[in-house]
Amino acid sequence: MTEWWNAIKKKVTVMKKRGLILIIMLALCTGSFAQLVDDALRYSQVFYTGTARFMSMGGAFTALGGDLSSLSQNPAGLGVFRSSEISVTPQLFHISSAASLNGNTTSDYIYNFNLAQGGIVANLINNNTETGLVSLNFGYSYNKTNNMNQSIILEAISDYSSMADLWADKADSYFREELIDEVPDSYLAWETWLIDSLPGYNTSYGTVFSNYGDNPPSVYGQNVRRLVNLEGYTGEHALSIGGNLSNKLYFGATLGISHLSYSSKYEHAESTDIPLPSEFESFNYTFFYSNTGTGFGLKMGAIYRPIEILRLGFAFHSPVLYKINEYAYDNMSSHFTDGGKYEASNDPERYNYALTTPFRAMAGAALQIKKLALVSIDYEFVDYSTARFSETGDGYNYSEKNSIIKSTLRSSGNLRLGAEFRLNRFYLRGGYGYYGKAWESNDLNSDLNYNTISLGGGFREQNIFVDFSYTGMMNTENYILYDSSAETLSASMDVDRNIFTVTFGYKFGY
Repeated sequence: MTEWWNAIKKKVTVMKKRGLILIIMLALCTGSFAQLVDDALRYSQVFYTGTARFMSMGGAFTALGGDLSSLSQNPAGLGVFRSSEISVTPQLFHISSAASLNGNTTSDYIYNFNLAQGGIVANLINNNTETGLVSLNFGYSYNKTNNMNQSIILEAISDYSSMADLWADKADSYFREELIDEVPDSYLAWETWLIDSLPGYNTSYGTVFSNYGDNPPSVYGQNVRRLVNLEGYTGEHALSIGGNLSNKLYFGATLGISHLSYSSKYEHAESTDIPLPSEFESFNYTFFYSNTGTGFGLKMGAIYRPIEILRLGFAFHSPVLYKINEYAYDNMSSHFTDGGKYEASNDPERYNYALTTPFRAMAGAALQIKKLALVSIDYEFVDYSTARFSETGDGYNYSEKNSIIKSTLRSSGNLRLGAEFRLNRFYLRGGYGYYGKAWESNDLNSDLNYNTISLGGGFREQNIFVDFSYTGMMNTENYILYDSSAETLSASMDVDRNIFTVTFGYKFGY
């Protein structure tokens, strides 16, 4: 590298970054637009967290009702209530992640204490009749619909690639003056001497591992370490009205006001003890982004009781329209054995856009055996490929990204089972849930699904009740660090969530 070229690089000033940082590669990405696909799926998935009774029975309440959490699932369940009621549900959430990267296994865990549910039912009409409108209720409930907190540690020796290869790939075909506008993360790599143009080429790039193309092939064997911290949730304020017709047909509707809050930060570091002609020693890259948003959707449902012991439930959820605010930044630093230290960062950016989630349809059946026991089963259909991003005033065209979502995600089915046994004032409960595959068959995570196993109990004494539950939620997935021409570096990860829930409730006019 000539002194003249060193001088040129030192004189380059940081220009304002343009274009959406949405296409910057981040954790769990498999390509340029994968972040959008991940976000579309993340905010579309619903795991129906709620009261301890609801949780312990696997969330299988489409045909049951009589629980405040059902306002976010089948609002017809509000018509089942015979009196006014209030409940609150604190929850302890524990998640552990064990990842295997290039034969090395690492693990991490976090705890999260949160409010899973809180709400009230008010009896508006209560007619002493067996026909016609028996009762009409109004209900409000806040229900957590997805807890996205997670901490991940990955560390191993990489013998075949580096994240610098990704930045060199993304920089390909661009002049160095264009990098900051077109591929801002590759620009940081160029500023910190992790990549540079190949000898005799202005739009092709090499990395420190090949001495920028002067000493091919690349020499790897460096230590790779990534720390990932995810925080956030989606939750819904459900405003509902529901009624009872002749103790045969229960109906209801919900206006759902949803809120999302999510942040993702990862630190990717690589270091080597191998002497390299480029004198490279280590680098550190940090990427952070956060989303906040509010959405609105409608839900309608019905529960029909053809005979005394059988209930059939049906519900439809309209798409939720979110308006999302995004904040993002990234920075990079590098160290060389000759004492060289370089730092660079992109200006923080803020963006606004909209997301429309898929509609949902569900059906359920429940058997009630006098006052001794009940069992229930739910099936839910959702087509994740119909999620759509749209602009909110800046005129950005999302058609290409929506096309990628459509070809990457697919329709899926969710199954939930629940049972309850009554022993005088005490109740024993159990449940199971299966949340189906959302990625197309050609994706690395095409087999990703979620399984839940739950159990719990409760106590009721006149107008007070206390319920508790434990839910274990498990899945195995592939975490992709980066996808470069040299290698797609991914880790196999087992994720276990342990959810402990307690509900305190009070019935009025018992």
